[in-house]
Amino acid sequence: MTPAPSFEALRTAAEAVGLAIRGGFYPEPKDSVPAFPDGGVTLTVVLFGFAGGRQWPAFAASAEPADGRPNPLDRWSRRLIDAIGSCYGAIGLYPSDGPPWPPFQQWARRAEPVHVSPLGMLIHPDYGLWHSYRGALGFRSRVELPIPDRRESPCSSCAGKPCLRTCPVGAFTPNHFDTFACTDHVASKDGADCLRMSCRARRSCPVGAAYRYGSAQSEFHMAAFLGANDAS
Repeated sequence: MTPAPSFEALRTAAEAVGLAIRGGFYPEPKDSVPAFPDGGVTLTVVLFGFAGGRQWPAFAASAEPADGRPNPLDRWSRRLIDAIGSCYGAIGLYPSDGPPWPPFQQWARRAEPVHVSPLGMLIHPDYGLWHSYRGALGFRSRVELPIPDRRESPCSSCAGKPCLRTCPVGAFTPNHFDTFACTDHVASKDGADCLRMSCRARRSCPVGAAYRYGSAQSEFHMAAFLGANDAS
């Protein structure tokens, strides 16, 4: 069996290729973490992704966004994470694997102090709403993980909830997201601001403002959001 890497070695490998390490956890049956193809049990899961805009230039400068093929960010993420995993006999796990789709939001909440925000997105005490999970690695051995960070959701102390009052078409309510109202607005002339700079409701959150995406990153994700809803 390939020896388990240290968490810091994984962090170094991730940062070297333009990814952020996003915590890890020891799977339980309720986590629905896949086994290895040979039936081996996955004992540790470590997540990778983006934290703010720092990782964006590495993707933007890669071959995938320029090759004209679909899903460049997914392909870039898979290529890099698989390469890290191959050094340690790990399996790659991705949000696009499915159906059934891996419960990445559940895994993220096991790995980091992220919580469901009123917008439905996961909010981090430092990064706010400006982060993402690009994939994970499953290991046959136990990787020594940092002490869990148990900070509470910043939303619990936010009395004003500006995120629920800022959307120009009222697409967000505490228990519902009106996808059609949102996509119609973003695709219209009036929605150019949301398209270029990301969702206005998302931008209204004061948490993690220093980590907000730049215009190129925001427009890429908003265009992908529109394309996914057009396809559905």
